[in-house]
Amino acid sequence: MRIFVVSDTHGNTIDFINKVNSMKKPELFIHLGDYVEDGEKIEKKTGVETVIVKGNGDYFHPKYNEDEILNIKGKTLLLTHGHNHGVRYGIDRLLYKADEVGADLVLFGHTHLPFFHEEDGIILVNPGSASMPRGFNRKKTFGIIDIDNIISVEIVSID
Repeated sequence: MRIFVVSDTHGNTIDFINKVNSMKKPELFIHLGDYVEDGEKIEKKTGVETVIVKGNGDYFHPKYNEDEILNIKGKTLLLTHGHNHGVRYGIDRLLYKADEVGADLVLFGHTHLPFFHEEDGIILVNPGSASMPRGFNRKKTFGIIDIDNIISVEIVSID
């Protein structure tokens, strides 16, 4: 299953939607918060189901949860924005949560920095930000996750 993962769009989805419309459509989008309305917009403009979790900028959206667990092709995914797991200060709390729920893959945002790490059989991925990147390169990014017998991850720049 091919999944596009985006986070921290903060009201600006134009570049992201233009990029994904030039690519083969995924089977699923995941929006990791800040702003949930952008996840809804992505689903409407692409016609692809979008799973959304809320971030620290989505306080007034009771329709969405801060964490979600998905089971796809025998793999367990933990989706979170990350602010409640202290991701700005490290990944330890996220790893504990992943272990607690039996996650194979953890998708998180909040830092606006792309990140990939594998530890004790758990893959952690932050797709970065599709509109407000931080860090040395300051490139807008999103993630592509392919799940079959294995999980493969790619971070894609939005030109």
